Amino acid sequence: MKSFVADNLDYYAETQGVLPERLESFGETYREQGHLTRDQLYEIAYESSTRSAYHVERNPEQRCKEVTRNVRRVDGDFSKIQLLTGLSGFKAPTASCVLAALSGERHAVVDTRVWASLERTGYLEGRKESFDAADYVAMIEPIRDIAAETGYSAVEVGYALFAYDDKVREGTLH
Repeated sequence: MKSFVADNLDYYAETQGVLPERLESFGETYREQGHLTRDQLYEIAYESSTRSAYHVERNPEQRCKEVTRNVRRVDGDFSKIQLLTGLSGFKAPTASCVLAALSGERHAVVDTRVWASLERTGYLEGRKESFDAADYVAMIEPIRDIAAETGYSAVEVGYALFAYDDKVREGTLH
């Protein structure tokens, strides 16, 4: 599995995935401020899903700060994702970007491609096109297992899984 992650991480730069440097930059800001502003959340959402990022602008500024402050205070992956998906413009995949930025050791960016790769490699069953907090928990557990087995961080494993699907998928994504 270590070579699987290494090979696909190398390929990740050729995909249209979230830029790791941008995500790390968002994380530094988040850790320094203790919260994220609406504009910062918009940038993360735009990085993740250009088409739906505009929905983030519907959130009151104070709510963005409150939710992102609270995400740092609660335990549990389900609770963290559930809090973030309470913001307009944040479904589980976009919310996962916030968590991965905050703590790439424990969290990964997840989406249809990551689910498909976990399904192809025998970690999950069935195809999925949309995700909720429970689905994030279902994906992050095997991602953490792979990270522990290979020595990579959860966010790196997520990038590798994304790249693998990009490499092997035939036809369009949806």
